[in-house]
Amino acid sequence: MDRRDGPGEEVNLAVDANSYRNRLRPWYLAAWLALILVLVVAAFVRRGPREGGPAITIVTLAEEARAITLESMKRLPTLSRRGTYQNQYDNWRDEGSYSGVLLIDLIGRDETYESIRVIAEDGYEITVERERVEDSEYPMALAYAMDEQEVPAWSDGFRIAILPEDGSVGNEEYGVTSVGSYWVKNVERIILQ
Repeated sequence: MDRRDGPGEEVNLAVDANSYRNRLRPWYLAAWLALILVLVVAAFVRRGPREGGPAITIVTLAEEARAITLESMKRLPTLSRRGTYQNQYDNWRDEGSYSGVLLIDLIGRDETYESIRVIAEDGYEITVERERVEDSEYPMALAYAMDEQEVPAWSDGFRIAILPEDGSVGNEEYGVTSVGSYWVKNVERIILQ
C-alpha cells in the first residue's frame, strides 16, 4: 500500500512496518532475557544460601522457630547406613548410603509433642507420630548426604530416611501403604504438634 506524505513523495507502508518490527526484535529479546534474569535472581534470593549454610527450621509447640544449619547438624551424632524403601507400587527406591542425624536428636529428647509435621519446599507434607520418630528398630533420620554427596550438591536436599539395621523398610513390615511417603525430599520445616 502506498501513500503520499507530501508533494512528489511516495512511501511504501509494508516496508516501513517490516523495518519497524526488525528494529523492535532485539528489544523484545532483551526484555525476555531481563525477565528470565529477574526470575532466576528472585528464586536464588528466596532459596539462596543462608548464613551458616543450608538449614531447616524447627517450630516448637510454643511456636518458637529455630534454624538448624548443616554445620550444626554435623556436630550431632551421625547415623550412616545403607537404606532403601518400598513405594505404593511395591517398588524399591533410592537405594544408597545415607548419612544424617536422628530426628529425636535434632528435635531434642526433652521436647514435648505428640507428632511432627514435616514440610518440603514444594509444599508436600506428612504428619509422623512420635512413636515412629522415636522407634529404635526403624530409626528416622534427617539425611544430609547420600552416597557421600552432601547438601546442597545432593539434589534431594535434606531428606527424611528410615534406616533399620538391615537397610530396607517395606510397606507391610512398617504397616503402611507406602513407606515412600515418609521419605520426604527437600525438607524445609519440621513443626512439633
